[in-house]
Amino acid sequence: MALLEVENLQTHFATGDGVNRAVDGLSFSVEAGETVAIVGESGCGKSVTSMSILRLIPEPPGKIAGEIRFQGRDLLKLPDAEMRKIRGNEISMIFQEPMTSLNPVLSVGKQIGEAVQLHQGLNKKDAEARAVEMLRLVGIPAPERRVKEYPHQLSGGMRQRVMIAIALACNPKLLIADEPTTALDVTIQAQILDLMRDLKHRVGAAIVLITHDLGVVAEVAERVIVMYAGRKVEEAPVSELFNNPKHPYTKGLLGAVPKLGSSLSGQSSRLAEIPGLVPSMKQKIQGCVFAGRCPQVTELCREVAPALEEKAPRHIAACHYALKEAVAA
Repeated sequence: MALLEVENLQTHFATGDGVNRAVDGLSFSVEAGETVAIVGESGCGKSVTSMSILRLIPEPPGKIAGEIRFQGRDLLKLPDAEMRKIRGNEISMIFQEPMTSLNPVLSVGKQIGEAVQLHQGLNKKDAEARAVEMLRLVGIPAPERRVKEYPHQLSGGMRQRVMIAIALACNPKLLIADEPTTALDVTIQAQILDLMRDLKHRVGAAIVLITHDLGVVAEVAERVIVMYAGRKVEEAPVSELFNNPKHPYTKGLLGAVPKLGSSLSGQSSRLAEIPGLVPSMKQKIQGCVFAGRCPQVTELCREVAPALEEKAPRHIAACHYALKEAVAA
């Protein structure tokens, strides 16, 4: 049994001009200690998926259906009180923008200590000691002093480290990281990625990494799920996906990655792009969700939605024309 099993997840939002199908039938699993990346362009449903797992979608206007099983228990069927015991304790989340996620009027020590007081029953003194320990763990210098400081007194990289410290304070079994390096410069990004990789080995947590940055995926993930318009279109181990992408959308994403030194080598310096626009999530799409932008599109694609099929060992894709490779006996 996997640590996390998401089955046919559908997160829809009622709006004045129709139902927005932000996530439409997504299924995946995460094993204990594994790092799984969910990638795709903005608006594809990545962050809504992470919020759905933690049941942070307001209902209404949102509505979550399907199954989200964590250690065998369906989170969607748990009472609110039970869910609060899991959220921030067994499943933690690093949010995208630390400056808006941290409380500006509480010291970082109090914000870290709040989680362990609530979930582990520590007293105020022990919670402060735990906060110092966590700041030291995530590589913040002089943690005894920093624990008394406020978010505005810290740099962007330090704030992100505080977010990681809060997320890891209760030793969660699953860590969801929503674009953890988006607002940081490349040197700080590298430090945060090194930190996450190191902490994963130390605490043994599984990680679901939400990102649009394929460079980050290559650095830390073991398996990749590619989302488009609320659906999964491809899933594979990292090296297999990068070396042998099957879905035209994945090929487009990889083709759009800037190549260092391309202008010096005489290649075109113009970035590749995927033509067209993402279809409206308020309309039920009959065929393939990528048909309107796909260079290989046929009438079959427009009329029949392709099923997710295994195209190579541990490599699945939803494309009528993705080549199947023979599985070794």
